[in-house]
Amino acid sequence: MAELKTKQNNASVKDFINSFADTEQKRKDGFELLKLMQDFTGYKAKMWGPSIIGFGKYHYKSERSRQEGDWPLVGFSPRKAAISLYVYSGGEAQDALLKELGKFKMGKGCIYVKKLSDIDTDVLKQLIRGTIVHLEAKYGKT
Repeated sequence: MAELKTKQNNASVKDFINSFADTEQKRKDGFELLKLMQDFTGYKAKMWGPSIIGFGKYHYKSERSRQEGDWPLVGFSPRKAAISLYVYSGGEAQDALLKELGKFKMGKGCIYVKKLSDIDTDVLKQLIRGTIVHLEAKYGKT
């Protein structure tokens, strides 16, 4: 079985945002998301792999394979094309919140936004809360 490449590490989150975010707007949004997620979740931001900023973690075991590992409860990455928000776990309640979130695109495992001002951050907080509750109920707290 292949080992997960995306692991929590001790790289500087602030240095990452300053060097990886390719525009002033992305840097500003990155630092705003950092504060919002850290304050709201109560978890300190940690780098996961070279490009994901995560908050909290859980240990999962795949139901379809023998894969298992640790992953952040929620997170984001200020990527070139869009900011990736790892805050969605599915379900009716979260699907209803998406209708109120604002302007975004949906990926397989994340939500893409061009800039933070395109979305309602109060709705984002509700998505974050729902994701954490879902993951901790399913996998337990770590």
